Amino acid sequence: MNPDRPEERGAATGSSRPGLRGREAELERLRALVEAVRDGEGGAIVLLLGEPGIGKTVLLQETISIARAHGFVVSHGRAEELHELAPLASLASGLLHGDPPLLAGTDFADLAGHHDQRIWLVERLAQLIEERSAGTPVLIAVDDVQWADPLSRFALSVMPARLLSSPVLWLLTGREDPELYGQGPRTTTLPLRPLPDTALTELARDALGGHVPEQVAELLDGAGGNPFLATEMLAGIAASGADGTRPPERLVLGVRDRLADLRPDTLRFLRIGSVLGRAFSLADAAALCGRPASGLGAEVDEAIDAALLHDDGERLLFRHDLLRQAVYADLAPSVRRALHREAASRLVAAGRSSVDAVPHLLKSAEPGDMEAVELLSTAAADVIAVMPDLAADLAVRALELVPPRAPMAYDVGERAIVALTRAGRYTQARDAGDALLARQPPLDVFARLQSVLGDTLWHLDDVPELIRRSTAALAAVTDPAIRARLTARLALARSRGSDLAAARDTGERALVEAERAGDREARVLALWGLGEIALNAGDCAAAVEHHTVLSVFDTAFRPEEAVARIHMDDFDTVRRLLRTAGDPPLRPAMLIWAQGTLNTGLGRLDDADADFVTAERLEADLHVPGNLVNIRVNRGLLALLRGDREAAREHLDIVRAAVADRPNTGNHATHRYFEAVVADADGDHAEAAELVRSVQRDHPFLRWRLLRPHVVQAVRIALRGGDRNLAEDLAAQAAAHATRNPTVPTARGTAAHAAGLVTGDRELLERSVRILATGPRPLPLAAASADLGRALLTAGDCAATPALTRAHDIYSQAGADAEADRVRADLERATSRPGRRTGGLGPRPDQGWDALTASERKVARLIAAGHTNRSAAQALVVSPHTVNTHLSSIFRKLSVRSRVHLARFVLAEDDAATATGD
Repeated sequence: MNPDRPEERGAATGSSRPGLRGREAELERLRALVEAVRDGEGGAIVLLLGEPGIGKTVLLQETISIARAHGFVVSHGRAEELHELAPLASLASGLLHGDPPLLAGTDFADLAGHHDQRIWLVERLAQLIEERSAGTPVLIAVDDVQWADPLSRFALSVMPARLLSSPVLWLLTGREDPELYGQGPRTTTLPLRPLPDTALTELARDALGGHVPEQVAELLDGAGGNPFLATEMLAGIAASGADGTRPPERLVLGVRDRLADLRPDTLRFLRIGSVLGRAFSLADAAALCGRPASGLGAEVDEAIDAALLHDDGERLLFRHDLLRQAVYADLAPSVRRALHREAASRLVAAGRSSVDAVPHLLKSAEPGDMEAVELLSTAAADVIAVMPDLAADLAVRALELVPPRAPMAYDVGERAIVALTRAGRYTQARDAGDALLARQPPLDVFARLQSVLGDTLWHLDDVPELIRRSTAALAAVTDPAIRARLTARLALARSRGSDLAAARDTGERALVEAERAGDREARVLALWGLGEIALNAGDCAAAVEHHTVLSVFDTAFRPEEAVARIHMDDFDTVRRLLRTAGDPPLRPAMLIWAQGTLNTGLGRLDDADADFVTAERLEADLHVPGNLVNIRVNRGLLALLRGDREAAREHLDIVRAAVADRPNTGNHATHRYFEAVVADADGDHAEAAELVRSVQRDHPFLRWRLLRPHVVQAVRIALRGGDRNLAEDLAAQAAAHATRNPTVPTARGTAAHAAGLVTGDRELLERSVRILATGPRPLPLAAASADLGRALLTAGDCAATPALTRAHDIYSQAGADAEADRVRADLERATSRPGRRTGGLGPRPDQGWDALTASERKVARLIAAGHTNRSAAQALVVSPHTVNTHLSSIFRKLSVRSRVHLARFVLAEDDAATATGD
């Protein structure tokens, strides 16, 4: 170290003071971010990353002081290494204990009651923070986030982006692990590097006063630029001088000296404390020491006097985790393991939850430890709803501890399969099940394992294997409930096949068996299978019947009922279903998917697209993109209606990748149809027709529910591709579908439309328009009106003009600019003068007020008027998730960063409109 080097001397100038030497640049960045959030620039995220002792906590605490001085409400939480199983503990430690607290205890109690619904919980938590920040900026700081519990990690990965428009500054400290943190918009990453020699010299002057001897400078080189290690060395030097041996690599000299001077009982007490974690209760330590807490006063006092522990009034804490690690490292591995195991037993004996004991078991349990197996299994069951990945890890560890031939291995293994499947780790779940089956279990156990593996295989889209295994298990099962589940699973699998009549028979048999056995799971599966079979067969009334019963029986299936009713054109009931989905709603992504499907049917293309964006984001948040193909196909078809081929191709690329990853039959059919529509739009009509032909060849086109509204478009593709037989087949399917659903206007009107296109029969097209006019879907009516108008125009009939005008107006109002422009060209021919143009005359602009959709303008005005996302959602009768999607789009299009900026923009826009009389 050379304190006289000019490039290092400058690093310690400015506002440097003890504790912050060498961190002046980082501190100024943090100060600027605090001031920007305070001044209405929107939210921000800061990640302070670095090794233990590098100064993250000091900078965090200084930032907290700066924020408080600027009027922020502060939440300061800390994650702890052995407390990572308690749901939301890392965030709650700060949110509830500030001065004043950011959230009230009653608010958090309400959240805790719904901790099994992660999306709702995080959304509600974000709403509470948004409301709290409406009048006062907020700082949420979490130290040592690498140890955060999974639910807190999930919240921290979602909420900062959700609250970027609010004055909320997020400050997270952690170790160098980029995979732990989501790099979102407006994220500042500050990696803390080792201190330069000049800063270490300043530290030495602070500790020793005056001149720094060369011998001390050489000793400080052993700290490697780590300020905490350097400070501990300096404390040792101040107490005993700089003579003696050099410290071992990366070990604190002062800690070694202090430990050596402690009485044996105090040293043992500290070692036991280090096993319990950085923070621990005196009662827990006393239990492990085998002494009453009242008898440990001398040990506690000595540890505090040695500057190793701190007493916060509730718990004892090591002053820094490096101090705990230094003590912990002195324990022999076998001693550590034994102490962890004893800690787990004593915590359970004291009435603590399995969540408290499990971290110690993970460090100590050995094969054959049946108490550990039971505790790990209990903990997995406790957290599976909210932290499925953690539950899967615990369940797998429990299975590893069970001796292979122990009778309970199959029960523990079954729970592991369920947990792995819930966590989305399907391949691992199947492998675990196959390993258990390889042990040749008794026949009833064999059937039970195949039953739980059925869910795994369904998610893997391995329908043939699911059918094979379920059939084999049914030949062995004797338990009526398991038989009913296997039969129901077989019916669900057969819903993907071609023999839907046989599938329906299997489903009805499963429902009878389920009711006879009184098994809830089997009944849910049977009703679900029957509903899927009915929808795939095109029997919409039966689908509604089964899905309505299922939805009443289990409200998690409300989206399935909504989608079934959409196929029946029962839009009013669907609106009511979606409005009364409950708070918190179950499966919010699927509910919003259903809302998007409804808005598509209603011709509200912008709203539908926003719904699909929201549904995809919610699935991505949970890492379960099961509906990605359908979402992107819908968005691509909407983009083509608007005339945005570039966006459609981007959606198609994502669909191709998703289908390659999960090639199930339904995804394959919808993907190929989307390829056909894009090819047709590009003028490759032969290729487009061949793609439609392949969908029809593999399974009837109308079997795929997503494609039913597009049968007329498919007929057009077939005709343009010169394949009249294909067009006739498609029209025949539409007619059969209409016969099965005589009360559904869209089914009957679409059948007449398809037949009219194939035969060139104007009367069929007129009939189609009359029928569709009685239904709730404007876009099929516009398409039929346009084709009728073209047919009349070809015949020289003046009635072409009102038909084309009706089509043009519907398309224009829906925002289907590409279709409206096509009809406008026909109108020009019909009237021999330029037709009315759509409002867009091409794509909507990307930036500015005119880029906003009608719904986005409504949201912008509400937020500018002071509404929160929740109150805006209530005013618009939509989900807060959808408002958040609109708001993100608004901020991007208007290039604003905060609600303050948005309010200014809206006010200026209103003033401009008033001035121009708009």
